[in-house]
Amino acid sequence: MNLTPEELQTGKENFYAAIGSEYTRRDFLAQSLAAAAVAGGSLGGFYYGYSQADVKDPVRIGVIGTGDEGNVLIGALNPNFLQVKAICDIRPYNVYRAFEGQKIGSERARTVRKGLMNVYGWKTREEADKNVKVYQDWKQLIDEAKDNGIEAIVIGLPFQLHAPVAVYAMEHGLHVLTEKLMSSSIGACKDMIRTAVASDCLLSVGHQRHYNILYANAAETISSGLLGDIHFIRAQWHRGNLPGKDSWQPMMPGDSQLADALRKRTIELERATAPGVKPDPKKIEDLQNQVKEYTAQVADKDVDASKYGYQAHEIPAAYGLPAYQATPLEELIRWRLWKRTGGGLMVELGSHQMDAAGIFVTAMHEKVKGTHEKVKPLAVSAHGARNLFNNDREIDDHLHCIIEFPHPEYDAADPQSALRKIEVAYSAVNGNGFGGYGEEVYGTKGTLMLLKEQEVALFKEADTSAKVEVKKSDELVLDTQASGPSQAAAKGAAALADVSLGYREELEHWAWCIRNRAPENKPRCSGPIGMADAVIALTVNVAVAKQERIEFKKEWFDYTSDETPDDSTPTVKLPA
Repeated sequence: MNLTPEELQTGKENFYAAIGSEYTRRDFLAQSLAAAAVAGGSLGGFYYGYSQADVKDPVRIGVIGTGDEGNVLIGALNPNFLQVKAICDIRPYNVYRAFEGQKIGSERARTVRKGLMNVYGWKTREEADKNVKVYQDWKQLIDEAKDNGIEAIVIGLPFQLHAPVAVYAMEHGLHVLTEKLMSSSIGACKDMIRTAVASDCLLSVGHQRHYNILYANAAETISSGLLGDIHFIRAQWHRGNLPGKDSWQPMMPGDSQLADALRKRTIELERATAPGVKPDPKKIEDLQNQVKEYTAQVADKDVDASKYGYQAHEIPAAYGLPAYQATPLEELIRWRLWKRTGGGLMVELGSHQMDAAGIFVTAMHEKVKGTHEKVKPLAVSAHGARNLFNNDREIDDHLHCIIEFPHPEYDAADPQSALRKIEVAYSAVNGNGFGGYGEEVYGTKGTLMLLKEQEVALFKEADTSAKVEVKKSDELVLDTQASGPSQAAAKGAAALADVSLGYREELEHWAWCIRNRAPENKPRCSGPIGMADAVIALTVNVAVAKQERIEFKKEWFDYTSDETPDDSTPTVKLPA
């Protein structure tokens, strides 16, 4: 599909003009997705106005950081938009997965981390090595980028490295897409934006909900007035993580469990290939892949993490337990557990949902005031605690906060209008995954629920009978798992293009913007928008540390101002 912006807007307006009927009230999401399918194009193109036809030459990129998130981004690549020319990582395990994909773990993990060889159809590692150069020094990759034809960089590193890598890359004329959170300080965020302006490079920040079809449709539903007056949003991310069973505490290369797993798979492989045993090619291939992956994971033991700036940690004795000593290698592998390399629950989880809340509140302002600028919050109160985990980390395992956004009728100068706010209540807990994660948007005419980025439920006021479960719809089957298989619309509608959590669309649109440079063609989560999410997340952490309500200042969200909420200071000067 290659619609003009005018045609795209007209189609959406025609659809939403009829949204008040009972039929569309029940099936609003299914109908809009079916409309995109019938139009014959990808959902990304339909919603976000880009076309593969306008990217005749894939953008050549380097990927710096190929851990869990970096490999998800690799798995979401569309070869028609992007061509990986180099990768950089210091862990053998991450480099292995970058090429081969993940072969152990859950089915979903294997699906979303499918590796470069599967993405580009390379049959052997030797063939892949001819196309992709491997680095351990990110500065060297950037220094040699032009020689290798690289035009842009994807950053999947721990968040304290986002800013230095992004700034260095843009200073070398490379466009940047960085994973969230944008940076570990607001001063560094402002440095990133200022460098992007000075270098005329595109900076995109990986808050994928800006490219998630469910959230795009939810925003349009709110701005259409279907939910009435939005006055409250509730969000949560609850996980069943417990001591000894924590997804943020993966096995270290010297752990006995890892050695046992490798030994077990090796013995099973020897038995499966022993003389006289009827070969099972599929089983043998699976065991071979698992042995190779476990071997790569064990090889991480030889990484000198301190050489790359990672540090040791000493956690004081607590809970009747002795002090805990963490090595630089543990900071590297378990980086989410330390305040220097990870920002805790709000940075890793809550920032996504505060971003979603901002999308919903902005949609409400668009409905009432016709403005499109992302709405900034007014104040935050927050509390954090470590209720479950032992003294083997620095971050909290429970977080609760209330963030106040302005209602469209808010006016700080008027005592009555100053009370008009939209409150967002957020909780993130470990130890009990009841309810999973999602958002609930409360309006005077209805309630909208987004569940695990996979299902949507729409309720009329005081009536829970009108429910939309997208995955079970008779009209349309939709699966938004990242890089998941395509699903088809029923009853004659054309097959849908791949639908993801937004990673694929984010990468495609970034490439399209690079190939179609114009002031109006910029990522949906550009530097200033990504920085707004960083201001919220990092200010929540400040509120937790100070145990006080904090009012946001508009200067914090302005990259031309040196003011920040976290006492950091920008170092990059604005262009004259």
